[in-house]
Amino acid sequence: MILLFRLLAHVPLPWMHRLGVAFGWLVWWGAPGYRRRFRTNAEAAGFTPAQYRPAIGAAGAMAAELPWLWSRPRGESVLPRIVRWEGAEGFEAAMDERKGVIFVTPHIGSWELCGQAVAERYVGTYGPLVALYRPPRKAWMNELVKGARDRAGLQMLPTSVAGVRGLIRALRAGGYTGVLPDQVPPLGQGVWAPFFGRPAYTMTLLQRLAQQTGAHVFLCVCERLRGARYAIRFESFDGTAMTDPASTPEQAATALNGGIESLIRALPGQYVWDYARFKQPKAEAPESAAG
Repeated sequence: MILLFRLLAHVPLPWMHRLGVAFGWLVWWGAPGYRRRFRTNAEAAGFTPAQYRPAIGAAGAMAAELPWLWSRPRGESVLPRIVRWEGAEGFEAAMDERKGVIFVTPHIGSWELCGQAVAERYVGTYGPLVALYRPPRKAWMNELVKGARDRAGLQMLPTSVAGVRGLIRALRAGGYTGVLPDQVPPLGQGVWAPFFGRPAYTMTLLQRLAQQTGAHVFLCVCERLRGARYAIRFESFDGTAMTDPASTPEQAATALNGGIESLIRALPGQYVWDYARFKQPKAEAPESAAG
């Protein structure tokens, strides 16, 4: 599998995206449970088939671009040629204040490319992007993902108490981090808050990081465009219950989910609709808990 990924990394990205779209539709028609979950989540959120149908192919395109993202040669700086930046001036101004920045990147578009692109662009000015990383259980997958996470400009910390403390230190020193906010956290590390009108167990890590450090918060999304190009957008999320120390965890989580909803409404055709966002949280061993 590792060899296959490395070989596919040399296939032009537009070709991989086309193959990925076909694969996405193949999975859609061949997996009734996946199709039912995908459709139920999207329609419960109020989207029509015309709005969410592009996400079927986008899911395949997301998988197809992983070999290139994870296995492309070190030092290959092609991201500036394929990424368009929007709102980066606000992000840079916030970084220049040296208060730290948290950018919130949900499962929309190409979140994997987003982290690599931000790190590659800003490591020389602001240092590495610091983020939490949980190794996959499968050894071959861990080797592949580790290769992606070890790229210049990325500093990965374990999803543990020590890792969270490292994030806090980095933010207080004026650094920056990216967090996937729409994962279901382990039991005890979140609160229930509405997400498209349904209760979803939502992480409290983000609000703790923002409120304890005073860091600026930005919503960030990487839209996949035609021709294997991308648009990365930053939108300030300061001034919400997420950053207000007086807000309750539930208020902050509700504000966070509202921000995620706004990004999804703008790009329903690139959201991962099959994700079990409303599942019950599971307990996690204290040593590995991120809190």
